[in-house]
Amino acid sequence: MRLYTMIMAFLVPFWCYFGSNGPLALLGLMVFYILLALELLISRTKIPFAQVGFCLVGGLLFPYLISSLVRISAREYGWYMVMLPFTISFMTDIGAYLVGITLGRHKLCPTVSPKKTVEGFFGGILFAMIGVIIFAVALQVFFGFRVNYFYAVLYGVIGSLAAVVGDLSFSVIKRQTGIKDFGHLMPGHGGILDRFDSIIMVSPLVEAFLLLLPLAVRY
Repeated sequence: MRLYTMIMAFLVPFWCYFGSNGPLALLGLMVFYILLALELLISRTKIPFAQVGFCLVGGLLFPYLISSLVRISAREYGWYMVMLPFTISFMTDIGAYLVGITLGRHKLCPTVSPKKTVEGFFGGILFAMIGVIIFAVALQVFFGFRVNYFYAVLYGVIGSLAAVVGDLSFSVIKRQTGIKDFGHLMPGHGGILDRFDSIIMVSPLVEAFLLLLPLAVRY
């Protein structure tokens, strides 16, 4: 099952780039589902259905969400906007850390993530909002875009909330599954997924916002 999941997770970004309604994408989805079902049917050992659910989440849901970066980059002016989810996520982390270690007194979710504080939470929102405004100013000054600054504030605030939800969600998954880190490829960072857990939530939100509330357009 792990092999099927890894292959499917690798193929999902290509599926998103070439069109989610393509026949090859639908065929791949059916093959993935059939292989998982066959594992349940022919396996001589009992496979919990929860394990199949983890494969579907790991092979389809999370890759599809983070593939919003691929879909954003494929849009008009997408190479400018693809940095927006990273700006929101990283500024949220930086703000939460700096404000949390200096002013943090009240725990945000002590049973899930003991180090996060309410003060850090609001600091992350503030930094994300400032980061998006600076991003918007750069688009206007250096690249000739017309920017909606009210939308920039909205992107920062709601995007930061999505980043926190993503971070805490993965903390819950680790606690419930007994996993300390999602990998060891990046020593001291808890694995690549630990660095991008908030991006998984922020990037599809930004994709939706760019469709509904465009941050910037050309003059």
